[in-house]
Amino acid sequence: MPFTLNAPVHSDQTLKKSRFIGCVEPVADRAAALARVAGLRAEHPGATHVCWALMAGGHSAANDDGEPGGTAGRPMLEVLRHQDLQGVLATVVRYYGGTPLGAGGLVRAYTDSVAQALLAADKVPVIRWQLLRCVLPYALEGWLRRELDTFNATLAEAQHGDGVDVTLRVPESQAAALVARINDAGQGRVVWRNAEDADPG
Repeated sequence: MPFTLNAPVHSDQTLKKSRFIGCVEPVADRAAALARVAGLRAEHPGATHVCWALMAGGHSAANDDGEPGGTAGRPMLEVLRHQDLQGVLATVVRYYGGTPLGAGGLVRAYTDSVAQALLAADKVPVIRWQLLRCVLPYALEGWLRRELDTFNATLAEAQHGDGVDVTLRVPESQAAALVARINDAGQGRVVWRNAEDADPG
């Protein structure tokens, strides 16, 4: 099961007079990641490098920001991948101290910065959501609203016409059970708008 992070976590280490400020944080997508990296560049105008790695499905990316190829972004990305993280941005701001670390030293410095931050991170499971849409009798609306908490579901929309046309947001893992519960309560009076969602099997 993939995980994301609850909140940003930082690390800070100095190696041969170079300072490495690491951060791992949840991000929604690549656009948000790029905005965050731009913000770090503005916060640290004197930094030599702002390297980053993003683990976000098809939007995953890594950037060495001028460090020798393959010594920063890619190793940072591997740390995120190894921890089975999704929707997570790792950044390391480097202030060069004047002493070269060599390729191996750079890889260790960047991976350690990310790994140290992750040690203090609060990981939470990534929840994949599904939308369910059905029309149910007015008599069941109050019952449904009370039931939703049991399935960690929320009512995204409700339209009132001949019946109550509801759109529900539910974790994929709970969808089949919720459909079965609604069908059981509705006793054949619930009309599902998406046929694939109506099959609890």
